[in-house]
Formats: sequence, C-alpha cells, structure tokens
Amino acid sequence: MSTIKASLSKSILAASLSLAVLFAAPGQQAHGEAVSQAQVSQLSIHSPQENYALFLKEKFQIEIGDSITKGDFIQAVAQALNIRPSENAPLPFTDLDAANPAYAASVALHEQGILTASEVHADRRLDVLQAAFIAVKAAGLKELAYTYPNDKVEAALSKLGLNPAAFDFSAAQEIAAAVDNGLIAPAYYGIFSGNPPATKAFTEELLGKVLALKGQYKHYLGEVNDPDIYGKLAQAYRTSDIIEAPALQQIVNNALENGLVTGYNLKDSRFDPNFIDSLSLTYGHSNIEHALQLVGLLRSEGLNAKVQLEPKTSAFIHLAEWGKPEESETNKLTQIANGNYIFSVKEYDLSLEFENAGDKERFQSVILQYAKKNSEDQTGLIVHSWWQPLYYSLTEIDDYEIIANNKIVDGHYYAQSFTLQEDSESIAEGFRKLSPDIEVINYTFWVDKPFYHYLTGEDFK
Repeated sequence: MSTIKASLSKSILAASLSLAVLFAAPGQQAHGEAVSQAQVSQLSIHSPQENYALFLKEKFQIEIGDSITKGDFIQAVAQALNIRPSENAPLPFTDLDAANPAYAASVALHEQGILTASEVHADRRLDVLQAAFIAVKAAGLKELAYTYPNDKVEAALSKLGLNPAAFDFSAAQEIAAAVDNGLIAPAYYGIFSGNPPATKAFTEELLGKVLALKGQYKHYLGEVNDPDIYGKLAQAYRTSDIIEAPALQQIVNNALENGLVTGYNLKDSRFDPNFIDSLSLTYGHSNIEHALQLVGLLRSEGLNAKVQLEPKTSAFIHLAEWGKPEESETNKLTQIANGNYIFSVKEYDLSLEFENAGDKERFQSVILQYAKKNSEDQTGLIVHSWWQPLYYSLTEIDDYEIIANNKIVDGHYYAQSFTLQEDSESIAEGFRKLSPDIEVINYTFWVDKPFYHYLTGEDFK
C-alpha cells in the first residue's frame, strides 16, 4: 500500500505541475496600448487615485485627460460598465446627433436611467457636481438616494458646504447618497461649494469607486499585512469544493482519454481577482498550509500584496497499475474504458497584486530561496515546497519564460491547460475536433523557469 500511496503522491504533484489554469476574460488577453517592460518596472501605486487610474488604463484603455468634457466622462462610464445602446434606440436628446462621439454612450446611459435630461451638453467642461450626479446613478444608488429624508440630506450636504435648498430635492438626495457611500472622498469635500471643473484625479477616483460599488473592481480576501488574512485564507480553502462542470468535463475528459493532453484544470471565473496585470502574479499549489506559510514568508520579507484564493480542480490520468486510490473530500475518481481512472484533485491558485512592480519582480528571489526544493533532504524551506514551484504573470517580466494556454469556457466555468508555445495550436485543434462548436482561447504568458524546464523535459529541477 505504501508503494501505491507514493506513486499517487508523485502523480498528483506531476499533474499539478504540468497543468495550470489562468483566467483572462475573452477579448481581454490583449491590452489596448502595450506597456513596455521598462515602463512596468517603474510602476508604483501610492494612492487610491493612482490605483484606479492604472486599473482603468489596463482593463479598459481609459485614460482621463487634464481637461475633461461631460461627453468624455459619459463615454468613460459607458466603456467601464460595458453599457451599450439597444438597437434602434430612439434619440432622446435635443442637442446631440449620431455624429457626436458621445452619442452612443449617451443613449446607452439614458436607457439605463443614468442620464435623464433632454440635453447632454457633451462639449461642456465637466464639473464636479455633474460628475457626481452621473456617478451616483451609474453606481446603482438611485433608489437608495430617493429614500433620504430632509435631515439625512442636510447632514450629508453640510460636509460639502452645500445648501440643499439650492437643488431640486431629488438632486440633493443623490449628492447626499454619493457622500454617505464614499463616492466622494473626504479629500474633495472642500471643493464642492464652488463647483469647479472636475480634475483628472477626481474623475479617475470617481470612476474607480463606481466600479467598486458595482462589484466590478478588484475582488480579494485581504492583504498580506492584514492580521486576519490567515483565517480568511483557511476559510476560503475550507469552503471550496471540487469543481464540477459536466459540459466542459465531457470535452476535456475525452481529450485526456485520447492523449491530447496529460491533464487539465477547472476554475470558476466568479473568483477572478480582476487585479492589475502589470502588478500581479498567480501562484498555484495544492496544500493550504503552504499558502499560509507563503503569506507569512512574504510578510517577513516586507512584500505586501492583495491576496485572492481561487479554487481550482486538477484532473489527470491515474493508471490502473498504480492501484485504486482512495477518494476523499479533496479528490474524486472516474473510471474510463481502458480501466484507468481520471483523478480530480482539489487545489487553488493564489493571486497576488503587489504595491509596485519592483516587489512583483522580487517575489521570485524569495520563492527560489525559501519555497523551491533542490534536494530531498533540504531544510530551510516553507512546508510542502515543490521542485518546480508554479507562478506566472500576464505581463513580461525578467528571467521568466513564455508559454501558452488553451482555454474553453462554459458560462462562468472554464477548463484549460498550458503548454509550450509550439504545442498550443495542435491542442487547440484537437479540442475543436472533439467539440466543433467550442471556442478555444489561446494566449501566451510568462512562467518561472523551473516550471518551464519541467514542460520541456530538460530538467526536473
């Protein structure tokens, strides 16, 4: 029995290392304006506004200028929230025609009840009150705002130095809700009484907070330096299950049986952290104790980062000659026609967004020193360290290698494995033969060299 367990342990490790799942929403693998590696190395976030600005640029190619018109802001809101007008939507405005760059976005926001007036004044300079009126409705706070009685409105507007009597009551309610729900940061309270033009920094932060209130900003458990991060990580892993996605599994299980792939991963896009790619890495493993110690290691090395645990299930062939492994809460067996098994194992990806690109780059030296196994009897490593630690980046980074991923999607579930670049197209074509209607998403990314060497078969270290 000990031989069977040893073989099983090695096969689980091999499958975990030979597979990885990397989320990138369809259409978002290629970013609008490429950020060079030299530019990335200079990236550092020192304020919420800078964080929002970089997020808007990388995710949506939105760059706010120093002089913003109302039309510019309307277009940015529609683009960030992915709001489009319906077909044959009627023209609701008296001062805007289809030739105006802000036309489609304005119609879309009108259909959503975000713009309500008959005139847009798209070419006028955006002021802070106009921006707030649009933002509070775009953030989905309109109904909440209209519950506000006089006393709550007065209390909120007093923080801005505004007199509620100067507004229609519904407009005063909207501004009050923007204050109470954090759309307007305290740093900007003092500017509202003069209603100045909206600055670049104000607009970027307002847009970012709209996304956050809509649940479309970053998703994470906490940060490395948070005192409660260990409990949150352990709980997130404990409450995750082996992922079941029958439609996808039928395709990828056939791929396993036919030898097209040696394994695959299943993930759920609802756990995607939506981090800024240029500041982020994803680290895969199977043991939660390793993740807890990894967080402690990063803390001890002065590397703070946002942390998200993404449940992951790895599947691979377990040969019948190894003996039948035991099933548990963390693994599942499916016997196939030739007597072998498809063995599914509960794992996770730990996504990390660092405070600056320098910390992201330094992560590798910490892993190679304290979390990479180089000999059987090696000491001084965190628990359950692997010969080939697995971590990767969607943006270029020094001393990493480029590999490819092949991904198929069904709703919010997706299955994928990654390979050497030269093997990617044949695997994609194989998926298409197994399921002619399936869309296969291919893209490249950067992975650590030990794992790359494992894929090439050059060196198991």
